[in-house]
Amino acid sequence: MSEEYAYVGGELELFAKARNWKAYWISKLRPYFGKNILEVGAGIGTNTLLLSPEHSAKWLCLEPDPNLAKLLTAQVAALPNRERFSVQIGDISALPPRATFDTILYIDVLEHIEDDGGELARVAKHVAPGGNLIVLSPAHQWLFSEFDKSIGHFRRYTTKMLKALNPPGLVLRKAFYLDAIGLFASLANRLLLKQSLPKPGQIALWDNYMVPASRLVDPLTGYGAGKTVIGIWTKLVE
Repeated sequence: MSEEYAYVGGELELFAKARNWKAYWISKLRPYFGKNILEVGAGIGTNTLLLSPEHSAKWLCLEPDPNLAKLLTAQVAALPNRERFSVQIGDISALPPRATFDTILYIDVLEHIEDDGGELARVAKHVAPGGNLIVLSPAHQWLFSEFDKSIGHFRRYTTKMLKALNPPGLVLRKAFYLDAIGLFASLANRLLLKQSLPKPGQIALWDNYMVPASRLVDPLTGYGAGKTVIGIWTKLVE
């Protein structure tokens, strides 16, 4: 992508307030973090600030929208450990060919990329041996709504779809769903509300009540139902 790229979504600030939800999925991803992390499509940095553990040596944020990258740069510049972070405008084509990372993150990003299989095939070579590629995306195409259209989604995923992407040189470690209760909120928007963006009160209702309920229900389903899907691939050590 060039510097002319501009993100079309308007939900980043809105969902930044969903702290219960972010704490939930972060708890599932943190065990797979290494010392050298690449976050693709880092946006305004909300997830960066919440995800970055104190022990991480380096954290590179890639963001193709220069306006979002400017906001992101200001966010990390205010951190006491700011020397660990760097921000680069662009996508994975901007990476040095030999650059590798212990963990590569696509948090609500892959669904915005038309050639998702090609994207993961290209980024797979940047996963260090023993490292992890993590994708978190909205689940189930039958939930595709006006909201998805408004923020530039090409698709929603299932665990089967993630497994089929099969990035070369990587082995799928886990694929599972989160937020079984929130699935009903997404279905209500798809069939009844048909909103392009949820209202702040709706976000608060979901985050304060549905997400805590999902944390109880999801283990009972074996993480087999939910409005969000996660895939984790590992590059084996030769």
